[in-house]
Amino acid sequence: QVQLVESGGGLVQAGGSLRLSCAASGRTFSNYAMGWFRQAPGKEREFVAAITWTGGVTSYADSVKGRFTISRDNAKNTVYLQMNSLKPEDTAVYYCASSRRRVPLDYDAWGQGTQVTVSS
Repeated sequence: QVQLVESGGGLVQAGGSLRLSCAASGRTFSNYAMGWFRQAPGKEREFVAAITWTGGVTSYADSVKGRFTISRDNAKNTVYLQMNSLKPEDTAVYYCASSRRRVPLDYDAWGQGTQVTVSS
């Protein structure tokens, strides 16, 4: 069974940066695509970023493009989300997810989430 544990959330001022990490266990991490999602209060969960199994292809929501960077270290079974130029509207619980494929489709495992709060 896949286990995903996020860390790195916190409180930051607008314009600041945070780096989220997601440590995976339970299956061969390097075989599967990974993604980051977020859910703000009163809103539905939304896609943020994704990365293929080798890290060769990444994709981003328009709202974070140019500010956030997703990456992975297959030797450490960890996926990262570097968040720069943070805005108050980035405030949300951030979740990492594991796909059951090498491309970011069919996510079948989710972490517990980490809170990111951006103050104005």
